[in-house]
Amino acid sequence: MKIFEITAMLMVLTALFSFINYRVLRMPTTIGVMFIALVVSLGIICLGWIGIDIGQSEIARILHAIDFNQALLHGMLSFLLFAGALQIRFKDLTRQKWTITILSTAGVLASTFIVGGLTWLVLGWLSIPASFIYCLLFGALISPTDPVAVIGILKTAGVPKNLETKIAGEALFNDGIGVVVFLIILELALGGHEITLDTVALLFLKEAVGGAALGLVIGLLAYQMLKRVNNYQVEVIITLALVMGGYALADRIHTSGPIAIVVAGLLIGNHGRTFAMSDTTREHLDDFWELVDEILNALLFMLIGLEMLIMPFTAALFVAGLLAILISLFSRWASVGGAVLLMRRFGSFSKGTIRILTWGGLRGGISVALALSLPAVPERPTIVIMTYMVVVFSIGIQGMTLGRLVEKIYPEDPGHANEVKP
Repeated sequence: MKIFEITAMLMVLTALFSFINYRVLRMPTTIGVMFIALVVSLGIICLGWIGIDIGQSEIARILHAIDFNQALLHGMLSFLLFAGALQIRFKDLTRQKWTITILSTAGVLASTFIVGGLTWLVLGWLSIPASFIYCLLFGALISPTDPVAVIGILKTAGVPKNLETKIAGEALFNDGIGVVVFLIILELALGGHEITLDTVALLFLKEAVGGAALGLVIGLLAYQMLKRVNNYQVEVIITLALVMGGYALADRIHTSGPIAIVVAGLLIGNHGRTFAMSDTTREHLDDFWELVDEILNALLFMLIGLEMLIMPFTAALFVAGLLAILISLFSRWASVGGAVLLMRRFGSFSKGTIRILTWGGLRGGISVALALSLPAVPERPTIVIMTYMVVVFSIGIQGMTLGRLVEKIYPEDPGHANEVKP
């Protein structure tokens, strides 16, 4: 089947599931679409168990033809990150800079080792063979919160503004450190090259610092172009070129595309919005990127739901996935709690900060894409199943109940919790 036909089929399903959700379920679009896709997938699997084949093998073949890792990490992600970064204000970000920095660096590293250690113990208890290095690799890919999932859910959760900035800001930046940790551990697992402190530092500089520098350069270039144009159609085209060209360039020079696009998006969304755009341009640009964000989010979460059809489930792996959910929640609570308790010496936090940061630390498509990018090692099916179940729980359960948690903590004024530094 041709790429256009596959894309057309996926868009038709996304539109149909969005319509059903709007008319019947009334869930947030991303969650509703994923839920319907999961129900459809489970229905097809159950019918297959009783001998009714409605094309499960053909559907599975089409899904196998979709390179999820390529489609997300080298396709949708650039657009979704830029759309999210456009909405973040520098003023809010700088006010929470230390919290975001610690959560997106030390928090990710601590969570990686907590998840890795506990997963190794659990899999050993279940008699599922897995080496410690691959358990650590699972920790690296599941620890970073997903900006796509997080920002999509925060729009409807009613989280206080200061906490929303923490969660969204952390999610926008922690995937950079998460990918670097993932690559280092994968290199160790495959035994390709000797990993030294120098190589780790060089890889971090190349990916994270190099990505930020590239984002600043391409963002300034786009800003100068926007400043010299007063036509919203041309300005929208310039931002599209910035996103697509910038991400492709980052891939070509082997630096972090996500970080580059986030930095460029922050620059355009703040400095560019203030000094290089008319009111008409701001309105049309926001509408355009909001629409792109909604369409791609719905498509992505529909794909996550359909991936159920090709997951290699067994009873033991299902139990491992359930325990992985508990492990990921505990590691998030421990890493966030440690960071917040440390920073409370220098400032105060809103009531319920640890609970909201823990429950609002959603995992999403990036984790699934990294898991599916693993080579054909014996641990791959185990890691893929555990990742998939954590992501589905994170989006479907945590995402749906985050708003209720906020209402419980702030029953009188859920949207305006006061906080002082940091």
